Amino acid sequence: MNELPIQNILIAALGGQGGGVLVDWLVQCARDAGLAVQATSVPGVAQRTGATSYYIEWSRAPVADGQPRPVFALSPVPARVDVAIASEALEAARLIERGFVTPERTCLVASTSRIYTTAEKMHMDDGRFDPERIQVLARTLARRAVLMDMDALTQHHRTVVSAVMFGALCGAGVLPWPVPVCEAAIRASGKGVEASLAGFHAARAQASGSAAPHAPAPAPKAARLESIVDLGAARCLDYQDAAYATRYREQVDAAVRSCAQAGVDPQRWAEAARHLALWMCYEDIVRVADLKTRPQRLQRLRAEAGARADDLVHVTEHFKPGVHEIASILPAGLGRRLLAWAGRSGKDTLHVGLHIRSTSLWGYLLLRFLARLRPLRRSSLRFQQEHTAMAAWWDALQHPSPASTAWLEALAGLPQVRKGYGDTQLRGLQSYDHIWQTCVQPVLEGRGDPDAAAQALRNAIAHALEAPAEPSVRPPREQGIRWFPKVPG
Repeated sequence: MNELPIQNILIAALGGQGGGVLVDWLVQCARDAGLAVQATSVPGVAQRTGATSYYIEWSRAPVADGQPRPVFALSPVPARVDVAIASEALEAARLIERGFVTPERTCLVASTSRIYTTAEKMHMDDGRFDPERIQVLARTLARRAVLMDMDALTQHHRTVVSAVMFGALCGAGVLPWPVPVCEAAIRASGKGVEASLAGFHAARAQASGSAAPHAPAPAPKAARLESIVDLGAARCLDYQDAAYATRYREQVDAAVRSCAQAGVDPQRWAEAARHLALWMCYEDIVRVADLKTRPQRLQRLRAEAGARADDLVHVTEHFKPGVHEIASILPAGLGRRLLAWAGRSGKDTLHVGLHIRSTSLWGYLLLRFLARLRPLRRSSLRFQQEHTAMAAWWDALQHPSPASTAWLEALAGLPQVRKGYGDTQLRGLQSYDHIWQTCVQPVLEGRGDPDAAAQALRNAIAHALEAPAEPSVRPPREQGIRWFPKVPG
């Protein structure tokens, strides 16, 4: 690193993580050490509460009276950052992508924890970025990389991530003042001092290598069929009732018994059992209304907003139900008539935008009314449609003709295509029907090689899950010609 008279630090944090508090601590420490210092911040608009970049520069040595004051920059320059610190792994990747981290100069201090973006959550399959790739980039493109799970340390010591980031910087040896100066800055803040100091020292010890990394929860072993069935039954119970959970168990148990009698490993049903539970608990308006009015959700929202016990928190829910979603929760016969009318009148694309405040009396009662429609779900159009397709899929998994294990494993993942809301759900249904007709039905009829069909089925599922979010294509309708009288003059 070039020993220039000015040292700089670039901080990348998400909104609400206390990045400003960390800046205040660093500035106070620099002043207490007699250094000239300047800090700027650039608030950003991100998909995760807003990412904010903080940039700090200070002189490497105290500036004596009569000496010229250093000229500080207002923003970081790519390839000229001494220290970069990120409170989340993807934010570290953004710093690397923008050229702020270089192998000749930059010490990168970053968390390995993740807060998933909206794009990751919206993906129909597993849309998460690969964390291993981010860590490889950090170790390859930084002069020195100090990586730790800051979120785990924050939760363990019940503090804020800014204290953990402060300790990581101190432990990495990039701050030009001793530990007592850092401790004094934390104590001077007067808020959550003991918890902040505990998180600070834990991160400092880990960054300096004097403590083993805080061990996250051990990764679970390969899920066994029994545990998946237990989780699936619990989900079905929460979704519908005890009889629904029993039905799920009976379906899986019957398939496992037939496998055992045929001398096939019953564990091959683990993935199918997982997808069966998810499919049986498809999300509809009733489910969404139930989840949005649970007390645990309001408690979580209050905690995320940092509300005190006497603060009022208003929550507005945004709904945009379409004709298909409304018809799906109606009794089957009535739902079909509504869809037929919508098709004839050209109203099948109609949506109604609703803003319902779930924390108000009428809004809460409205949503609870929808949630209480759960006992009527079995007679709904959507329930019949989903369970008809579900039964065909489950029977296909037990079909005696395909002898390819690869084909059965591929078929087990087919239900994940039927996901989403509105147009996304319609595209999923269209994709599912197309895959069934082209990849599944021929194998069930004994046409084609199951091993070759397995790869084709996997490719078709992957293509359906990666399809861009475009409106569904509907066939054009005939429109009559209307004549209007000519207006004189």
